[in-house]
Amino acid sequence: MIESPLGVLVDGISSVLIGKRDQVQLAVSCVLAGGHLLIEDRPGMGKSTLAEATACAFGLAFKRVSFTSDLLPADLIGINVFNPGNDRVPL
Repeated sequence: MIESPLGVLVDGISSVLIGKRDQVQLAVSCVLAGGHLLIEDRPGMGKSTLAEATACAFGLAFKRVSFTSDLLPADLIGINVFNPGNDRVPL
């Protein structure tokens, strides 16, 4: 039986994160669709392991952000401030 490359990829990630095959398939689908993935679960359930294994399988970089209740998007990506002296927003 010939297995698809996608099945091999899911199997490889599932071997790192045992018992979470459905979540692995969803994560792989999200990466292939070019989407964003927010992983929520209780502490110690393998969220970072899933993200890191998926990134590694696709040859992507892995970085982790730990959210707190007071974290805002500007804390991650910064902000632009209008400069009235030259009528532009710096890039």
